Amino acid sequence: MGPLSWIIFGALAGWVASIFMGTNKRQGCLMNIIVGVVGAVIGGFLIEFLTPSEVAFGWNLRSFVVAVFGAIVFLAVTGMFRRR
Repeated sequence: MGPLSWIIFGALAGWVASIFMGTNKRQGCLMNIIVGVVGAVIGGFLIEFLTPSEVAFGWNLRSFVVAVFGAIVFLAVTGMFRRR
């Protein structure tokens, strides 16, 4: 995936994760992109650590679920630090 694909994919994954975590009203488009891209990296590391398979990111449902999962983890961790 090229840089533009990472941005679009990250925006979609970050947006879905922010809706799921209830932070959608506090985040803008740029924050959704950052959360989605960072979440994809975190999700990829977690899935490769927890399962024997490798994650190859592309435009498919598995990659999207992994990115959303990582973004949810990222939002949960940052939310814990924000509340303190």
